[in-house]
Amino acid sequence: MTYRAIGLMSGSSLDGVDLVFASFESKGSAWTYAILASECVSYDSNWKKRLSESGQLSAFDYLKLHADYGKYLGQLIKSFMEAYGLDYKVQLIAAHGHTVFHEPQKGFTHQLGAGSDMAAITGIPVITDLRSMDIAFGGQGAPLVPLGEKKLFSDHSFFLNIGGIANVSVHADKVIGFDVCPANRILNMLAEKTGKEYDDKGAIAKSGKVNTSLLNDLNALPYYQQSYPKSLSNQFGSDSIIPVLSACTDSVPDLLCTYTEHIAIQLSRALQPFLGSADSENQQLMITGGGAFNDYLIERIQYYLPSLPVYLPEKEVIQYKEALIMAFLGVLRWREEPTILSSVTGANQESIGGAVWSGHL
Repeated sequence: MTYRAIGLMSGSSLDGVDLVFASFESKGSAWTYAILASECVSYDSNWKKRLSESGQLSAFDYLKLHADYGKYLGQLIKSFMEAYGLDYKVQLIAAHGHTVFHEPQKGFTHQLGAGSDMAAITGIPVITDLRSMDIAFGGQGAPLVPLGEKKLFSDHSFFLNIGGIANVSVHADKVIGFDVCPANRILNMLAEKTGKEYDDKGAIAKSGKVNTSLLNDLNALPYYQQSYPKSLSNQFGSDSIIPVLSACTDSVPDLLCTYTEHIAIQLSRALQPFLGSADSENQQLMITGGGAFNDYLIERIQYYLPSLPVYLPEKEVIQYKEALIMAFLGVLRWREEPTILSSVTGANQESIGGAVWSGHL
């Protein structure tokens, strides 16, 4: 059976919305995929400001933003379909939305982007709110992508996605995965102090020096001592990371260099316990997300994980893997199959997550 779906992903780094149109074919329990169209739409300054300040809004203004952002995504999808001639080719849309609040220990999560507006604008069934059902069953509601990795990239056992937050998954006797640390969100924030949107290939970081005292303070943060399952909200960066960096008077290159080292060390510590646990033929680390283009960060990760070779897939998969998997999770929801792994999230059972908005009759 073949399905054709659009997936949308917006990360905490606020670089834009990733859209993927893909086909998925099932043969028994095996799945194959093909990316048929993809695009990243950057946020303008207005949307960056609105999204970055969303956590401080009143309930009324937050709900207004939820509706506005849903309309915005609906128009993006419509324009994407027109640009690639996708009329009557798309069966469903799965939109992750933009995470503002993620508090699994308090029993809730919320992503901006009203699915009702997207469905009304496109006339196509839309699936949103992919995390809440898992949290209701006692899980973290994250990461979502390991199930997609298991089904679509079964020839790999170690995965790292470096987006606004860096997360890992390991596929051995069981699949585990968790958020490791804030990544591009912090690196981009520091790079913006030099007038750049991001540190291209990590060149600024590479020119700096590591501040050992600052590095030790970052590595000592309590989250890193917790065992998995665990996940991070954007507030961790705002409340725990940024104050530590702001208290330091080092130059931007030194701050970038130190924070890059912090990411590499935390990823190493996260993955070291699992080395040797997977099939020896799959002992390589598949890296995706915007951070995969940061040559200096990849160099430091490889330095701390010398026995785990880095594998960088084709550029389209590096950039759009998460949006691709959102589309796939939408297909699983449409089939009423589990959309998240309880072995990853710690939930007390597997669940079928996602709200379905039917679109036009």
